[in-house]
Amino acid sequence: MSPYSKFAAFAVAALLPFASAQTYSDCNPIEKSGCPADAGLNTTTFSTDFTTISGTSFPGWHTTAGTVTGSQNGAQFTINKRGDAPTIQTDFYILFGQVDVKMKAAPGTGIVSSIVLESDDLDEIDWEALGGDNTQIQTDYFGKGDTSTYDRSTNAAVTTPQSVTHTYTVHWTASSIEWLIDGKNVRTLQYADAKGGSRFPQTPSRVKIGIWAGGDPSNAQGTIEWAGGETDYTKAPFTMYIESVDITNFTPASEYTYDGTSGSWQSIKASNSTSSSAIGQTTSGDGSGGSKSSSDSTSSKSSSSSSSSSSSSSAASSSSSSSSASSSGAASSGSASSTGGSSDNSSKSASGGASSTAAGSGSGATAQAASSGASPSSSASTTDSAGMSVKPGIGFGSFMGLIGFFCASVILV
Repeated sequence: MSPYSKFAAFAVAALLPFASAQTYSDCNPIEKSGCPADAGLNTTTFSTDFTTISGTSFPGWHTTAGTVTGSQNGAQFTINKRGDAPTIQTDFYILFGQVDVKMKAAPGTGIVSSIVLESDDLDEIDWEALGGDNTQIQTDYFGKGDTSTYDRSTNAAVTTPQSVTHTYTVHWTASSIEWLIDGKNVRTLQYADAKGGSRFPQTPSRVKIGIWAGGDPSNAQGTIEWAGGETDYTKAPFTMYIESVDITNFTPASEYTYDGTSGSWQSIKASNSTSSSAIGQTTSGDGSGGSKSSSDSTSSKSSSSSSSSSSSSSAASSSSSSSSASSSGAASSGSASSTGGSSDNSSKSASGGASSTAAGSGSGATAQAASSGASPSSSASTTDSAGMSVKPGIGFGSFMGLIGFFCASVILV
């Protein structure tokens, strides 16, 4: 390990005990003016099949930490030693949509395999699989980087996630967020149930995928306990495999900008080279993010049934996505597919139940994607309070932000 790598790893590890009280963004637009626009996904769909790509370059993605290598088993994220935390993220942002990830989580006590949607103002939607837990995976969310409490995490049952590949889905609209495993809903968060919507993730986000050691002995004791115990690096390597990622963007645009500092979805402008529109200015309804009457819940219902019941019940989120994108002229037909990846978007139905078909250009394709993105107004569900777990550790986005921050600091030194 080079002196730089040693110092960077040490700097990150040394500050992790305090990291739960810190968040990081290159430029947080609700705290600072003049932040650059977010590059958007200007097509309805984007897919990467990592099993067909060799090497370390993945079109549409860039590596932010460590080394990620493609293989016939998928992209390999490996922790070989302390300080390793290989991570990739998309080159673009999406605003409401669906993300399907086929993942085999890494084994190992304290090892955390993460799938994250994160925005510049620190809205975050998470999947986190702990290497020592072979019966469940955690779902979580953060709004505006608020870490004053850690009572948003729930556990969802899943069969041996370290040895079996499962499809993990986030279905995200202006009115709700659904987490699904292999097409079945395991949790739904309604807009109003995230502190009246003020802590509901609702701003343009990138997809980040990575692996890190929550059980590193230098971490805060609460983080180590949350991760399942202290990591024994003599048992390395610990490897997570990502077979594929399918992304549907319900608001295609070349870029997104924040109008003001509210951080609400109504304040976001989706634009291309010729026009722009604020999402909230084109929506019908009360602009509150949709349904106000249901709760953050778990359910065993099939996602296909949730999609079939959704088209008429969540007009607020559907119309906001479709009308804003079409009025901005940002939607385009077809799909974006990474080189070597597979993308059969003319007939493909995402595992979360929302069709990612792009059957036309302009407002037609966008309306179709947004219609499939409408969230259900009701479900046969039970409260998830029994599955609620306190997470005293750190969100993956914040953890990786610290790595980027300290690596940059070392370079400056």
